Amino acid sequence: MVRIMTLLTRDERPPGEEPVSDLVPEPEVSRAKRVRVLLAAACAPLLFSYTAVATVLAVVAFAADRSRFSATGALLAAGPGWLAAWQVELDLGGHPLGILPLLPTLVVAWLVARAAARAVRRIGGRTPADAVPVVAVTAGAHALFGVLIALMASGSPIGVNPLTAFCVPGLIAGLAAVAGIAKVCGLPAAVRDRFDPVAVRGLRAGALGLAAMIACGAVVFTAATALSWSTVDSLFEPGFGTSFGLFALSVAYLPNAIVAALSFTTGPGFSVGSLTVGMFGYREGQLPGVPVLAGIPSHHAVWWPALLLLPALAGVLVGWKIRTIDEDPMLRMRAVAVAGALVAFGCVVLGTLAGGRLGDGPFDPVSVPVGVASVIAFCWIVIPGGFVAFFAGAHEPPEPPGEPEDVAEAEEEEPVEDQPAEEAEAALDDEELDDEAEAELARELGEDFDETPAEPEPEPGAETDLEQDTAVTESTDGSGDESAPGGDR
Repeated sequence: MVRIMTLLTRDERPPGEEPVSDLVPEPEVSRAKRVRVLLAAACAPLLFSYTAVATVLAVVAFAADRSRFSATGALLAAGPGWLAAWQVELDLGGHPLGILPLLPTLVVAWLVARAAARAVRRIGGRTPADAVPVVAVTAGAHALFGVLIALMASGSPIGVNPLTAFCVPGLIAGLAAVAGIAKVCGLPAAVRDRFDPVAVRGLRAGALGLAAMIACGAVVFTAATALSWSTVDSLFEPGFGTSFGLFALSVAYLPNAIVAALSFTTGPGFSVGSLTVGMFGYREGQLPGVPVLAGIPSHHAVWWPALLLLPALAGVLVGWKIRTIDEDPMLRMRAVAVAGALVAFGCVVLGTLAGGRLGDGPFDPVSVPVGVASVIAFCWIVIPGGFVAFFAGAHEPPEPPGEPEDVAEAEEEEPVEDQPAEEAEAALDDEELDDEAEAELARELGEDFDETPAEPEPEPGAETDLEQDTAVTESTDGSGDESAPGGDR
């Protein structure tokens, strides 16, 4: 009996072809573990970022000269600092502070993205639907924490709009979580399946072009700062505390300065209060004594337009990336347009985040003309990129020179070899036409040149000699037949 059951249940598949589900079954995640994972994904980056902001403020306050250090004050000040890291505008004694450092924002967004990706892996998420709870919980936790800080700060010298404190951290945290779980949950594959492949390739090239534009701004900013190093050194005071504070402030605003340099490199420029720095225009004004702004020139130079070669090279790079996506040049041009649109949108976002209000003093506001900058960035991608993508890519071979219409029509009307019946019918028709033509020609020749008269045609009703001979033969044969009826008996 045991042998029979073994034979009935034996797997006939060869070794190595067993289904994976039979070898490694997917473990089911319990509800309690799922809740713990979601809470950790929402609270861990939040608490870590708040602690990091409090630590930086405590170090700056402790190192500063002529200041009293207070751990409680550092913890209380970390709340508005945390909101500033999430790009929430503050109100300092009735003076708006809207230009906020971008480096802390990038750091906290990276923390959220990493925590979200880890949470999705722990709960076994494989599809975009599995990531929805992680994104929702993460965004909701940061939004609630932001509005809680805004409510606690009411009545203090630092004011915060509760609605802004609710929406902005939640939105940025949600976008960061989506970026973190995109690859884990197969979101890029889902986007590729739903969107036009040409548009997807254009988006990839646009991301490369935006990164190239940012790199151009970083190169210009680095060169300007290096050439003005003596000014940078003079802005640091001898004391360690003040110098450390200026250094931390400059590092935090480093991405903002790169975005301003990007706008200057592409053409529109930027402004700090009454000071306007552009590729083709310059207006003097005051500058705050911050080392990160030491590279701003004090006057216009005639060689600045040579820097326009950098964004042109970024457009060439985009075109070179797109040149191989399709043999049709018009499809490549459409991909270039998509890439230019993405770069323009990225410039709008970066310019909006990099600028803002700076109190009500002579340095207010710090702004980048995002409208003009986006249009010009689009042109820097589309014009050189479209030229390279169109002429450097593959082209369809030209059509052979056209033949005369009558020859072409004759070739089209020729019967194919696999239709013998049609050929036979056509041959029979030709033979009939030839016979009729010969008969007509013979009649004409007979009437004109033949001296022998033609035999008259028999009249209707007259018997021919052949018919008479046939009748006589039949009567003779009948008379000699002895077996015929009516014979001799």
